Amino acid sequence: MKKGILLLICVYFTNISFGQNSNDGLKMISDYSSNNSEIRDILQFEGIEYLKLKFIGKELKNKSYHLTVKEIWDGKIVRDTTVFNSKTIGIKQFENVNDTILNLKVISKLTHKNKLKMTFKFPRFSITKQYDAIETDEYSLRNIAEESNLEIAYNEKFYLLAYILPYEREDGSKSWCEVGTSGKEIEKWGEKFGIKHYLLFEIKFE
Repeated sequence: MKKGILLLICVYFTNISFGQNSNDGLKMISDYSSNNSEIRDILQFEGIEYLKLKFIGKELKNKSYHLTVKEIWDGKIVRDTTVFNSKTIGIKQFENVNDTILNLKVISKLTHKNKLKMTFKFPRFSITKQYDAIETDEYSLRNIAEESNLEIAYNEKFYLLAYILPYEREDGSKSWCEVGTSGKEIEKWGEKFGIKHYLLFEIKFE
C-alpha cells in the first residue's frame, strides 16, 4: 500500500498533463492515467501503468524515430537493445513522422511470471515487449525527461522513460520520486540508491 500512497503524492494516479520544451522547438506533453475516475481505479487495482506522450514540433515532420532500452542490474548495463526503429520496420509509410505531432501511448504492468510487459502504441501500429524483472509489485513507470527536467532535442538521443524500483530509506519508507527527480546520472541510480534493477529508455528523432 505504501506504493499507492507515495505515487498519489507524486500525481501518477491522477489525470494531470505536463509540458516540456526544448531549445530547438521540440515540445513534449505528458498525460498520466485517465480522465475517467473509474478507469483510474481499475488501472490502479490491476497495477497497470498508462502514460500518454505527445511530441510537437515543426521539424518533427519526416523524421524517423528510434526507441532503445538499457536493462540495468546491480548498477551495470547488461543489455542495450532496440525497442523500435522506424527506419528498419520495412513499411515505407511508417518510416517517418508524417505530421508535426507524434503521439505515443505506453501501457505496462508486471506479469505473474515476473516480466515487465510493455505495449508502445503509435498512431498506426503498436509493439509489445517483455523484460525480466524481480518478484515485486513495486515497479513504477516514470517520465524521467520530465521529472528530472532533462534536455530534449531533435537529432540527439535523450532519456525519456524509466521503469524503476523505489529507494528504501533507513527508516524503511520508500520513495520513487526521490529516484525519478535525482538528475542526469541516471545510469548510476543502481549504485546511488541501491536499486537492484531498472529499465532506462531513450529516444532519438533524426
